[in-house]
Amino acid sequence: MKTMRGFWKLTWVEFKLFLREPMASFFTLIFPLMMLFLFGSIYGNKPNPFFGGLGFIDTAVPAYTAMIIGTSGLISLSISIASYREQGILRRFKATTLRPQAILGSQVVQVFSVTLLGMILLVIAGKIVFHLRFPGNPLSVFAGFVLGSLSFFALGFIIASVMPTARSSQVTAMVLFYPMLFLSGASIPREVLPPAVRSFSRFLPLTPVVDLLRGLWQGESWGKHISEAGFLAVIFIAGVLISAKTFKWE
Repeated sequence: MKTMRGFWKLTWVEFKLFLREPMASFFTLIFPLMMLFLFGSIYGNKPNPFFGGLGFIDTAVPAYTAMIIGTSGLISLSISIASYREQGILRRFKATTLRPQAILGSQVVQVFSVTLLGMILLVIAGKIVFHLRFPGNPLSVFAGFVLGSLSFFALGFIIASVMPTARSSQVTAMVLFYPMLFLSGASIPREVLPPAVRSFSRFLPLTPVVDLLRGLWQGESWGKHISEAGFLAVIFIAGVLISAKTFKWE
């Protein structure tokens, strides 16, 4: 019981620290909303055969959710953990009565909560301003959201494990993330990209997150997205195993 209280107290502290960091809060909570309002004002949300009878916003919300997942997992989580190690905070945490799993778990819970909050804000804004449609199953979409989040959290842990400093983690995360942001469909619909670029983008880790969330959002079954779900599950398992072997507390 005492360990659990310490875990939730640490998680709450991490959450407040995140909200006090303007850059992290901006790119996770504000920037996707800005994208939604900007492109929503240009394209609107009228049904379009180009998007399978849905509107631009109907497809943009799950895509921008994937953007938030990538930002949180690759950038926020990796930089935070690497920074704590560099400053000796992880070493001091390990000397407390909290178990190592609880210390790292508090980071995951905090980042997941912020990622979920970013998605909720997108859905609320899309519904109020653009009359967002949702033909899918909420539990199915949430399951896809969890799978996508865990896979990118695992990637973030790999970066935090192998990079010696917060600066190197930041550079590595951004070099990996920004090509995915523009080529995976998370910011620009893949339908408008050249065929050669679309073929290449299939191998980017963020692409299956976008495809899975868009498909589930539109009411498609998991059976149509076995490859995406399997790819993300492999990323998650591999990330956990690699991080367990390479993670250092100091």
